[in-house]
Amino acid sequence: MTMDSNSMTMPMPDPNPWATAMNNLGMPPIGITGQQLMPDFDPSLGMMAGITPLNPMMAGLGMVPTQLSQDFPVMKEIIHCKSCTLFPPNPNLPPPATRDRPPGCKTVFVGGLPENSTEQLIVEVFGQCGEITAIRKSKKNFCHIRFAEEFTVDKALFLSGYRIRLGSSTDKKDTGRLHVDFAQARDDLYEWECHQRMMAREERHRRKIEDDLLRPPSPPPIVHYSEHECSQLGDKIKDDGKFSEAVHVLLTWLERGEVNRRNANNFYSMIQASNGHIRRLTGEKSQHEKEVEEAKEKFKIALAGIVGQFEQIVSVFQAASKQKAWDHFSKAQRKNLDMWRKQAEEIRNMHNEQLMGIRREEEMEMSDDDMEDSPDSKDSEDSGVSQAEALKEENDSLRCQLDAYRNEVELLKQEQGKNQPMFSSEEDNTHSQQLSFLHQALQGMQKQLLKMREELKEREGELEKSLEDKQQLNNQVQNLKEGLQNLQNTPAVQLETSTQDDRGSEDSANQTSEATVSTVVSCSQEKEAPTEKNPLSPVHSEREALLVGIISTFLHVHPFGASIEYICSYLQRLDTKINTGEVEALLSRLPCTFRQELTGVGASLEKRWNFCGFQGIKST
Repeated sequence: MTMDSNSMTMPMPDPNPWATAMNNLGMPPIGITGQQLMPDFDPSLGMMAGITPLNPMMAGLGMVPTQLSQDFPVMKEIIHCKSCTLFPPNPNLPPPATRDRPPGCKTVFVGGLPENSTEQLIVEVFGQCGEITAIRKSKKNFCHIRFAEEFTVDKALFLSGYRIRLGSSTDKKDTGRLHVDFAQARDDLYEWECHQRMMAREERHRRKIEDDLLRPPSPPPIVHYSEHECSQLGDKIKDDGKFSEAVHVLLTWLERGEVNRRNANNFYSMIQASNGHIRRLTGEKSQHEKEVEEAKEKFKIALAGIVGQFEQIVSVFQAASKQKAWDHFSKAQRKNLDMWRKQAEEIRNMHNEQLMGIRREEEMEMSDDDMEDSPDSKDSEDSGVSQAEALKEENDSLRCQLDAYRNEVELLKQEQGKNQPMFSSEEDNTHSQQLSFLHQALQGMQKQLLKMREELKEREGELEKSLEDKQQLNNQVQNLKEGLQNLQNTPAVQLETSTQDDRGSEDSANQTSEATVSTVVSCSQEKEAPTEKNPLSPVHSEREALLVGIISTFLHVHPFGASIEYICSYLQRLDTKINTGEVEALLSRLPCTFRQELTGVGASLEKRWNFCGFQGIKST
């Protein structure tokens, strides 16, 4: 009892899981029917004695299954490495989110690494995806890995979501959850742009080669003048078939300046031979014109016959559309007859217009000929007869067109009478829609008008407030001007009285004037600045004031003080003209701001300057 192996067939939607399972067991992947699922299987691989278990991260073994069916999700398995173990994520969870892939991406971001992870561990885990060119590891739990090829990035993204454990430790520093995502690197973008430019150059080169192949060949070069070439060219010019080519050569010789006294006769003879072709060309032209006229006449006769037949067809339709015959046709037949009649009338009108255009052109040509040449009596009689015939034909065609238009108008009136209730209902609907749209537009305009009124009221209130503020400011300015005028008048009076009074009265007047000045100057302090400096001030110039500010900032940063040499070295970076004596004299003039102290013992005794402005402001 034998059984054919081909008769036992079982449906296998996807043989890849079956092949992977047999491959991990070290057996050749063979289907139930006996066919080999993987033709390139290596029997030396597998879970046999002396051979390590297969790792799905190894290159070529399909860590990421290619072209799997969407009905069967990718099953992630535990990955064992030398110094760590990777556990797959929960298959029920959604896939980890990733950013958009940058162009030419070869770099990945790896987060969630254990705190005790090393660069050797990263190479061990991700080196099986592909060749690694660079690793940038941070002090925190993440790094950036750059691969040599772009497709290895997809393999690295397969590890996103895996939990990693170093050895068999359960310490938090030895565990982590990997998060792999695309990273944007300038090197990847530069290489991608270089590759794109190279592809563009290759494409331009390919198109150039194609254009060169498709380009028509360049014309052969024209030979230079010689006696032999001149004699051959003269024979070619006389030949009607080679005349155009020979004339081109003659034109080139003339443009090059090959003519001289010796060969002038030869050129003259060739030009004379070229002139001889004028009579031939005019004869050919007249012959072609005759042929065109004959063809036009034939076309006009044929078109007139076609128009006559169209007229007969239209008259047939008109006879059929009369009430005697029209009532006997069915509704479908009437519809077809109506459509055919309209088509025939349109074609008839188009051909009539074309025929009339030809006749108008002929009449215009005849009138031009009459204007140029004096016509004879016979010619005038013939033209009168032809014009009469043309007018008769025009009259007939116009009469036919008028009948056709009348029939069309009657049919349109009938159709209008039938479809009038339908049109009225449609018009009512359109009118109601238009009224609703207008009503909505009016409501919107009313709302906008109310808003504009409220805004107008608010702006009017703001305008009134601004006018009141402006009036108050004007009053204050007027008061200040009056005070300044009084201030200017009082010193002049006091100067006149001071020359007559003694110093005691002068001092009292000065005190009173100072009191009045202080009251007025307090109002106009923003407009006028004091014109005189205090002669008792220890700071004599703006430069010294700047030095005081810089030294104060410098000593405030040094709470234990600084030597005069240290201070001068700092100031000489800003201005090389500063010397030690000037700085020390300035510091000694400001005892409430800077204080000199002695520090150290014996040979290490040193003078240091300290900033004491915060204590000095209390004493002053």
